Amino acid sequence: MYFIPHKLPIEGLNWQALAPLIGQANAKLSNYNGILHNMVNPNILLSPLTKQEAVLSSKIEGTRASLSDIYQKDLGERYDQEKENDIEEINNYRDALIFATKDLKERPICLNMLRDIHYRLLAGVRGHNRKRGEFRTTDVFIGSVGDTIQNARYVPPQYTDMMPALDNFEKYMHKEDEETLVQLAVLHAQFEIIHPFNDGNGRMGRILIPLYLYSKNYLRSPVFYLSEYLENNRGEYYQRLNKISAENDWQSWIEFFLKAVIVQSEANTKKAKKILFLYDSVKSTIPLITHSYHSTAICDALFESPFITTTKLQNEVNISNKATCNNILNKLVDADVLKVHKRGAGQRPTTYVFADLLNIVEGNNSF
Repeated sequence: MYFIPHKLPIEGLNWQALAPLIGQANAKLSNYNGILHNMVNPNILLSPLTKQEAVLSSKIEGTRASLSDIYQKDLGERYDQEKENDIEEINNYRDALIFATKDLKERPICLNMLRDIHYRLLAGVRGHNRKRGEFRTTDVFIGSVGDTIQNARYVPPQYTDMMPALDNFEKYMHKEDEETLVQLAVLHAQFEIIHPFNDGNGRMGRILIPLYLYSKNYLRSPVFYLSEYLENNRGEYYQRLNKISAENDWQSWIEFFLKAVIVQSEANTKKAKKILFLYDSVKSTIPLITHSYHSTAICDALFESPFITTTKLQNEVNISNKATCNNILNKLVDADVLKVHKRGAGQRPTTYVFADLLNIVEGNNSF
């Protein structure tokens, strides 16, 4: 009944069949990393993509808040309690990823780091009272509401078998003789199979993807995210994972994962190029529009937070005169750099939106 995880590394893979996908995936990922190296300030330019990853990874788990909701919440917007909780989960995901990125400068990815990430991921949200930051010490099962362990969709290893599996997982993570992307595919799946935490395993497994690539020097910054592809192919994502435990089918899972890397690398490259082009364009036009010596700081503020108010701009750019900020924002609206999202009323300030950036990140033209 309880699944016993395979010992890593996986034997019997058809490497000849995987070779074309490995080649394509490595090439596409390398192209994306090349764009990152062309960015002088990737933390600013890719900040919206980092938040969008948090949105999409959490969406796979059932949240319904959007990227726009996250930014507007930062400006004081209020939502119903369910969406407020969703936003907190998404912000935790982003904060946990930022923490892990900094922590990687001090130590390699290890089980203790995963526990520290989990502790931040579940702070104050669903599952926070279920041994946050600790590996489970009870048996669990995965299924629909009302299911029992007898008819559960999947039953992870008993907690007594879990620590040996995690020890093997950690040792395999530090091996150097594997094809890196195949190794990452196996690690992501094995983490989900072991299911080491009582809650938050899906998000933890997805956080592991950019961190691992960053730790292996595949990426200049840990900003490669698969959640968009996994959300768009959620059914197949779970089906391929389930076939590992049901049929010992690692091959089709790895093929699925490599295809996800190929498709998402292309999508991320296109978005990063568009963001870089937009940044260069706006950075050169803002001085002409505003005649302000704060122009570069204004540009950076818009890319870090595409929803903005007069007060936020004043704080971000450190402009002493509020009237000056109002004047700058009005000029940017007149030049079609910004749009008025919500007119102010009473104590509520006018909210402006940098629509061109949001439309790139969200992949639509909703603004």
